Amino acid sequence: MAALPRRVRLAFLPLSLALLLPLFIRAAEAPAPAKKRPQLPPLPVSAVASPARTTDGVEFIIGPDYAYAPELTVRPDVPKGTVHDFTMNSEDSKIYPGIARGQTGVVPYKRRVTVYVPAGYVRGTPVPLIVGQDGNYRDFLPTVLDNLIHDKRVPTMVAVMINSGGGDAQGSQRGLEYDTVSGLYAQFIETEVLPRIAKDYGITFTTDPNARATMGGSSGAAAAFTMAWFRPDLYRRVLSYSGTYVNQQSPLNISAPRDQWIYQPDSPRGAWEYHAKFIPECPRKPIRIWLHVSDQDNGYQRDETSLHNWVRANQQMAAVLKAKGYAYRYVFSEASRHTDSRVIRQTLPGALKWLWADYKPAH
Repeated sequence: MAALPRRVRLAFLPLSLALLLPLFIRAAEAPAPAKKRPQLPPLPVSAVASPARTTDGVEFIIGPDYAYAPELTVRPDVPKGTVHDFTMNSEDSKIYPGIARGQTGVVPYKRRVTVYVPAGYVRGTPVPLIVGQDGNYRDFLPTVLDNLIHDKRVPTMVAVMINSGGGDAQGSQRGLEYDTVSGLYAQFIETEVLPRIAKDYGITFTTDPNARATMGGSSGAAAAFTMAWFRPDLYRRVLSYSGTYVNQQSPLNISAPRDQWIYQPDSPRGAWEYHAKFIPECPRKPIRIWLHVSDQDNGYQRDETSLHNWVRANQQMAAVLKAKGYAYRYVFSEASRHTDSRVIRQTLPGALKWLWADYKPAH
């Protein structure tokens, strides 16, 4: 068949463009293919646990919708504790004089400490405590404790919310404090922080390790677990949000070039060693832990060979805690991210209640 004349072909051009234009628009608006998430170990238990269950070793899957827990609301009928703030200077610390990434020598810093004292506390009376790393619970933890203590769902306790010395990850003061796998940070709290609070505010902290808890998010959560792991004579209750149980420990020779860094010989992979080696190979310790991770937590798209995948690390923590017979509760939150504030403000009251559920005062 003879080709159409040029004049006729040009006449059809606008019609062809009109027909093809919607196809081009739809193609441009189509979302890019979602990046496939690497295969991760399955949750230790596939079923969603009922909130009514209170036994140890239960896994919860929560979300994707979240709401603030009612215990975050101030109640007029509930006595309110007092909240005190003070600053600690680096020059006052013998344990942590101060470092910073890319700098040599002593690098000064300041840290804020917040102390919650429950209503009706009598000076000189030994009292349970909870230590919160990063100190970012100041806006709501006192209200939560006011309500829970008043309703007798947790024991009367003091809360110490302490900031790090600043920075993050390897080579920072915060990384040195929180990601180092040793008993040094617990020693800092015990010898430099609590004595000052006891003196300034007339508080007598109990020496009963079952009446001492520690909590945090991210590296602060790893620090909380490290406190209990290395010093179960001081702390036995741990609350962990998006715990950094990954390879993020600062090297011993931080000023050396990165390819020459040297790590602690017993924990070369930092907090990753907890689920890879320490918990499976060590006798069970008297630790009770509430553990959380988000489905889109840090490094969630990294493959199964990565030692910097928070989801994988926390799922393996839950698996080894279960295998070893620890008292634990594991919460996996959907449609959420690293230390998601929506998750924390929904779950914190229930987490605290579970954490202290077996507590009996020592006589």
